Parts: sequence; structure tokens; C-alpha cells
Amino acid sequence: MHLKSLLALLPLLLASSLGTVLAEPYPSTYSPLPSEAVLITHATILTGTGERFDDASLLISEGKIGFVGDGEIPEGVTTIDASGRWVTPGLIDVHSHLGVFASPGVKAHSDGNEMTDPTTPNVWAEHSVWPQDPGFSRALAGGITSMQVLPGSGNLIGGRGVTLKNVYSRSYQGMKFPGAPHGMKMACGENPKRVYGERKRLPSTRMGNMAAYRAQWISAQRYTDDWAAYEKKVADGKDDVKAPKRDLKLETLAGVLKGDIKVHMHCYRADEMLTILDMAAEFGYQVSAFHHGVEAYKIADKLAENQVCGALWADWWGFKMEAYDGIQENIAIVDRPEGSCAIVHSDSSEGIQRLNQEAAKAMTRGNRVGLDISPERAIRWITANAAKSLGIADQTGTLEAGKMADVVIWNDNPFSVYAKAEQVFVDGAMVYDRNNPELQPVSDFELGQLQGTSE
Repeated sequence: MHLKSLLALLPLLLASSLGTVLAEPYPSTYSPLPSEAVLITHATILTGTGERFDDASLLISEGKIGFVGDGEIPEGVTTIDASGRWVTPGLIDVHSHLGVFASPGVKAHSDGNEMTDPTTPNVWAEHSVWPQDPGFSRALAGGITSMQVLPGSGNLIGGRGVTLKNVYSRSYQGMKFPGAPHGMKMACGENPKRVYGERKRLPSTRMGNMAAYRAQWISAQRYTDDWAAYEKKVADGKDDVKAPKRDLKLETLAGVLKGDIKVHMHCYRADEMLTILDMAAEFGYQVSAFHHGVEAYKIADKLAENQVCGALWADWWGFKMEAYDGIQENIAIVDRPEGSCAIVHSDSSEGIQRLNQEAAKAMTRGNRVGLDISPERAIRWITANAAKSLGIADQTGTLEAGKMADVVIWNDNPFSVYAKAEQVFVDGAMVYDRNNPELQPVSDFELGQLQGTSE
């Protein structure tokens, strides 16, 4: 970020940090930037709710969506004529490693995989996030306003993920999406069995994977029961009650069992996803989304029935055996059943910059086989459905009155290869403008070092 812009933000950042009450470990200190009322007119608007408005207006007021279509216009509003342009909710990537596998891609920046144990639910991705990763600003230029940053997939249980607002901050806490639940990354299949099989450790097979998961869930159930019993004794007024020993691994797993933490599961094969659903039923937790899932099309009905999202690629497949049976109609087919939840994700510091084009590829493939997918339907794959899987759909992901004004103005249909994000708003503040260098954030890391001079 330019020095001028940083100095302007400094009082806000300090006030946000100093004014936070530490009600929980590592709380969000995010505070929306100042914004003004903006009226966007004559735009084609995709709301993310399945609706499309042509030659329509959208009001941003006090950092929220005021209205789409018609409504009361406040005095002194700034008007943007968006004739010939399209407006969408800010895009959301549910599978990112920005900040934990930061750019440049050197060993020193490899902080996303704690591969010292097959199960590491005790680690939190946010504690590796480097806010100066240049990838954040590149994603912003692609219309990304929020993202979930996850640990890698080397472990059966990789740890907690964190949902971030894509804004400049000195710390990851200043980027943490307020009120967003934690996610927990899990991985099935080849990755963990390969990593630990090479070390002659459990797991080295798929059956070893399942045995290790189940052992952890059994421990988590016992931990949950022990704390419930302790809390009951305290509530009953009993004296000399000793609290169970705190365990960071089991604390995260207990959060999943209570429904407070959402499971995001790296899994490719249809049969394995079905097995994982059986395990979730055995231990009483919900899978929020299967990520990658190149065979999700085979079980689209089961995903819908279990209210599990498929966070998928448009056309990555064939790079290992479990990714072999992919088809480019995968996302479109997963989106078909009633109650389904298809998502386009990136898992890439480059793909996140063109998430709209990845969705366009999936939409095109679906249309070629007669599924009749319109832009107002496909936009949900990178907005509303993504927000749903992260537990933030009540705050963002659609252009509805009262929600966060996370908004993108595109120069063209966002599903066109020629489309570019021209202006990006986060909570009503314009944080990116393709035509204004002062609103094109640059990481301090990219500025380099000033060479000293002597008189």
C-alpha cells in the first residue's frame, strides 16, 4: 500500500486494535474503512439470489446495501454511471492458501502444512498468515472481497482455517471476517497416506486414514462429555470440582461436534466422500463442503440430501490417480438437484485472480450439455453458495438490503473472457479502482528497500 494511503489508515487501525476487548483468543480487530453513500446507476446487476436486474440502480449507504432497483436516494450521494457494465456481489474463494503459502514461493514462506503428525487440529492457519503477501492485492483486482485461508492437505486433520476480508492490515486479525466461524481442514485419500506411508507410520492406506480419524473423534466425544459433566457440577454448586485438562487438539474437534466449527474436507473420489458422510453420521457432525471432489457429479443427489456443498474446480483433473475420473460438467451437475450447493474454488494464488472465468468455464460446459445455466445462477457459485459454506451468508454473498456492501463493478459480463473488475467495494469503501493508481494496493514487501545516500 502506498505510504500516503497507509498514513490515512493508521488512526483507524490503531483505534480498532486498542478498542478490542479480548473476549476470545486472537479476535478479529477488523473495522470497516470510512465510506460514503454511492449510487450505481444503469447497471446490469446480478444479486446472487438468482435475480438479474437490467438498467438498474444499487445504493450503498453506511457500508451496507441500501437497495437494488428503486428506493429512497440520500442527499449528497456520489453517483457512478455504470452504463454497459455489470455489478455483482464481491467474490468469495472458499479454498485459498494466500498468506500461508505466500509469494514469492520460497521455502521460507511455506507455512501451510504442519506435517509432524497425521492429526493437527491444534494448529490455526491464521497464525501463519502473512498480511503482506502480494497475492492479496492480486486477488482484489480479480474482485475477491473475502476468502477462507486453509492449512494444506498433507494431514488427515490439518487444522483450523480462517475467513478473511480482503483488506490491507498490519495483522491477520485486522483482516479476520467479524463473526465468521472457524473452519477445520481435513483431507482424505492419497495425500496423508503418501506422506505418512513414506515415513512408515499410520496411516499408509485408506483404511488407516479412517482408523485414525475415528480414533480422534472418539477422543473428542470423551473430551466433550468430560467438560459437560464438569460444567453440570459447577452449575449444581458443587465444591472442589476440578476442570478437565485443556487439550488444543480436542478443543477444535469438540467445536466441530458442537457445530461451532465447519468441516471443509479435501476429497476426490465419490466412494470416499460417501464413507466420510457415514463417519459424520457416526459421530454426529456436519461436513460443510467437500473440496476438489472431481467425482462429485457421481453423488450429486447424496450431497444435496446431506446438505453438503461441493467446492470444485472447473477443469483440474488427472494429475494423480484419485483425480483421474473428472469431467468438466462436474460443477453444473452438482448444481442440479434440489437443495444443492455448488461452489467454484481456486486452491491457487493465480486461479483466485480469475475466479469469475473459472465459473464461466463450468457454466459453458453445463450449457453445452443442455443444462441451461444463466449468469444469474452461475454467479452464486462464487458468491452466495460460498458464503453459505463459510457460515457468513447472513452478512455477505448477495446484494440484499442490509448486507455488507461487498460489491464489484465489472467492465463487461463477468463470465466473459474480456471481463475485468473495474471497481471493488468492501463494506461500502472503494478499495480498488483499475483507473486510479492510488486505489491499487501495493504490499510493503513489493516496495523493496530505499538505497541510502550520503551528502
